[in-house]
Amino acid sequence: MAWDGDDFIVDLHVQPRASKDEFAGLFDGRVKVRVKASPVDGKANEHLIAFLAKQFEVAKSQVLLVRGESARDKRFRIRKPKSIPPGMLDD
Repeated sequence: MAWDGDDFIVDLHVQPRASKDEFAGLFDGRVKVRVKASPVDGKANEHLIAFLAKQFEVAKSQVLLVRGESARDKRFRIRKPKSIPPGMLDD
């Protein structure tokens, strides 16, 4: 996790088909996030973008998938977040 100007860059490890949407600590140097959606036809990515937008208090258009479209490990750019979820900046 790092700032790039006004943008926040976050590396995630995604677990699809979870019982609920939530951040779940760190996994291999990335923030682990669980999402309810299945990884079929981009549904999990769409769901994850909506979840991140809500957590960072931005529009979905401000959440950009930079790397990892079809992988569990992903990098997102959050444009001008209004808030940072608890634990995101803690090492």
